[in-house]
Amino acid sequence: MAADTEDLDSIRERAERWLADDPDPADRAELQTVLDDLPASAPELADRFAGPLTFGTAGLRGPLRAGPNGMNLAVVTQAAAGLVAWLAAQGGTGPLVIGYDARHRSREFAERTAQVATGAGRPALLLPRPLPTPVLAYAVRQLGAVAGVMVTASHNPPQDNGYKVYLGAELGGPLGAGAQIVPPADAGIEAAIRAVGPLAEVPLGPPGQLLGDDLVAGYVAHAVEVLPAYGPRELRVAYTPLHGVGAAVLTAAFAAAGFPVPGVVPDQAEPDPDFPTVSFPNPEEPGAVDLLVALAESTDADLAIANDPDADRCAVAVRSEQGWRMLRGDEVGVLLADHLMRRGVTGLYATTIVSSSLLRAMCTARNLPYDETLTGFKWIVRAGGGADPLVFGYEEALGYCVAPEHVRDKDGITAALTVAELAAGLKAQGRTLTDRLDELAAEFGVHHTDQLSVRVDDLRLIADAMARIRATTPTTLLGHPITEAQDLLPEADVVILRTDTARVVIRPSGTEPKLKAYLEVVEPVTNGEVAAARSRAALAVSALRTETATALGI
Repeated sequence: MAADTEDLDSIRERAERWLADDPDPADRAELQTVLDDLPASAPELADRFAGPLTFGTAGLRGPLRAGPNGMNLAVVTQAAAGLVAWLAAQGGTGPLVIGYDARHRSREFAERTAQVATGAGRPALLLPRPLPTPVLAYAVRQLGAVAGVMVTASHNPPQDNGYKVYLGAELGGPLGAGAQIVPPADAGIEAAIRAVGPLAEVPLGPPGQLLGDDLVAGYVAHAVEVLPAYGPRELRVAYTPLHGVGAAVLTAAFAAAGFPVPGVVPDQAEPDPDFPTVSFPNPEEPGAVDLLVALAESTDADLAIANDPDADRCAVAVRSEQGWRMLRGDEVGVLLADHLMRRGVTGLYATTIVSSSLLRAMCTARNLPYDETLTGFKWIVRAGGGADPLVFGYEEALGYCVAPEHVRDKDGITAALTVAELAAGLKAQGRTLTDRLDELAAEFGVHHTDQLSVRVDDLRLIADAMARIRATTPTTLLGHPITEAQDLLPEADVVILRTDTARVVIRPSGTEPKLKAYLEVVEPVTNGEVAAARSRAALAVSALRTETATALGI
């Protein structure tokens, strides 16, 4: 009991010191309420002070709440001061450009970041309103910024927010110009954040320069340039931004490209940080696109498209004999890659270790450069090390980069345009995206992918499962001997198992409390019987899911 009392006293002292330095009255009042409720609130207080949010390659992300283990004005002020100090220490001289989405407190955090930058003598450029993340990535390159900050939690729950950092050409080099940071920049910024002194001593300057709509117009124009000037444009599209910031930019891009303006789900058209019509604002989650599918059905749409709330991801649904179905990220990825290849786009095509192996097979057959990276677009856009120019990259989690010379990150707007161009061209021929997928399967075999994803409350369960698979690695999958078992530690916490026809990649999520296993089965197509091969592959993947869950003990 004495030890517990001592621990509580220590946490209380840290909380009181934090209170004295917190610049936000509302956050101070929130934390004071927790302190006033001690000892009943001891577990909550301990969680808020379990440690600071750590700045990694995904920046910061966490729940909106007072204390060091949350997103709040004090944490953002400290992060901005550390980032600006690190940029100065690296000799970076350009301006800092700052964007934000429509989540709770996003604009406030963006404006504070601008004040910290100008207070340190660095020009700050603020995007004119809540905008998609790819617009910020575009702005970093277009404006010659030393770095960019995007205040967003992407598709996380409503109570979260986050802080992503992009580097310009000055510090990121040609491959990292406008791309998310990678090591060792993350560790350098984290160290600089921890070195920030009392927040009252962080100088705050003017609000910086508010950018105009010409920047957004430039982004839209460059997105449209991804498409050939002429081609079929007749396509009925149903669309949802999932209460995020994508609608205005996407509809403007479709109109500028000559497509009919998509019909937008009315109840999800405007930004709303509470995401009232979905339980989880991620188009991959069950039920998230139900309203989109209903709109597509009622309007007899040819295609249904969803962006996540910050519009850097793109989900696509197509009509099938069983009704509307969402295409997997791998399916959209290979459709886009194949479309660009057919257009004669040469250069490097890249994906990640957890994506389908079909892209590799396509590049091999068509004599095109290919590379495979760790998960995350920070790695995809640096694929190949510059030996060949990157022309397309994708990850299975609905992220696609179809114009790396303009946006060196995943971009849900240009991906949606390119999918629409492909679908319109096929429609003019009396065909569909599903027909094209069948063509690829007939040529390269069915590459059926799936994912086993387990959300946990206790992160130790993930660590235990990863330790278990390393200690007792299976020797077979689906009755076939494992031909290759890779453990990517310490570079990445990833285990890969392969047979001659199957693959499993196991890793913890980098942004959510999830353990993920990425499954793939390759089934050859004989005598053109694609449907039969798909059925066999689906059964095999279902069995592989069961085997993997058993091996992980989950």
